[in-house]
Amino acid sequence: MIPFIFMKNSSLIPVKKFFHLQFREREEISRGLAANKSFSDIACALKRAVSTISHELALIQATRETYRAEDAHHCAYLNKQKARLGKNKVRDNPALAQEINLLLAKFHSPQQVAQELKKLYPKNTAMKASHETIYAYVYVLPRGELKRQLIKYLRQHHKARQIRFHDKETLKKLQKQGYIPEMISIEERPLEVADRMVPGHWEGDLIVGKQHRSALGTLVERTTRLTLLVPLTGLDATSVRKAFVREIKRLPKSLVKTLTYDQGKEMAQHKLLTSETDVKVFFAHPHSPWERGTNENTNGLIRQFFPKGTDFNKVSRTQIKKAESLLNTRPRKVNNWRTPYECFTELVSLR
Repeated sequence: MIPFIFMKNSSLIPVKKFFHLQFREREEISRGLAANKSFSDIACALKRAVSTISHELALIQATRETYRAEDAHHCAYLNKQKARLGKNKVRDNPALAQEINLLLAKFHSPQQVAQELKKLYPKNTAMKASHETIYAYVYVLPRGELKRQLIKYLRQHHKARQIRFHDKETLKKLQKQGYIPEMISIEERPLEVADRMVPGHWEGDLIVGKQHRSALGTLVERTTRLTLLVPLTGLDATSVRKAFVREIKRLPKSLVKTLTYDQGKEMAQHKLLTSETDVKVFFAHPHSPWERGTNENTNGLIRQFFPKGTDFNKVSRTQIKKAESLLNTRPRKVNNWRTPYECFTELVSLR
């Protein structure tokens, strides 16, 4: 069933099911507006509803002359991040936030702060907050000096909120549901990772095979795009950890520092992986593939060798490593037409 239709020159044009605008679509909108095309013409070309185009301009309060695809895309990203974080009473009330910051600076625990606020403002509900709200406020702050300072004031200086369990059965149940204990958010990742100037920072993922019964591990170095294809004997956390550790130990220690991964439960043993390799694992936000863009793009290249529906249980290690070699000896535009292997080998020789 087609969800929406609209009229264009007396004919019905099917409209795509809703999903967020891609950057290339915003570029098409920008070009269409610059060419003085009507909203209907632009919507028709993109197979979008006309209202999508008008909403897009309203997103950044732009006109035909001032609309820019990059600005709109960044604004949409910020809105999505804001929606992900949700509302927080403290963050939305600067006066309350300032009062809490002052009390935490006196080394009050969040529970003590909550009780102190009740005494200071007995009739002002806007200036009260529970200890859970205060914890949430501290840990959803963007990475920066304020967040680091507030965490130092807490009894335990954990960089992420710790969840405590009274019994092992509860923990096992949550792990089966996909819970990963002691995850370190991508927000805590070193700043040097983002600009790709310092080598040794990797992204990882699984390419799942036929009927989700097999998979292939992938590791990609963010600077050189060197790719490691990791044969797996199983999809469980133990099998994945052992396979990744084996591949990581083949690399020079100075060129494997961090690993950014999605929140797949196969990485539940990330703490053990770190202890065995000294590689710190950071987890991207849910449903945020752009935070691991290098890996996502590389997975698309790997599908050229192993299309969807491949049963990796029937693919030999020799075949996997042959595909790995072809990927790493392919000239890449991002490397100024040098191969990932050449770039990585140069880094090794420099060290």
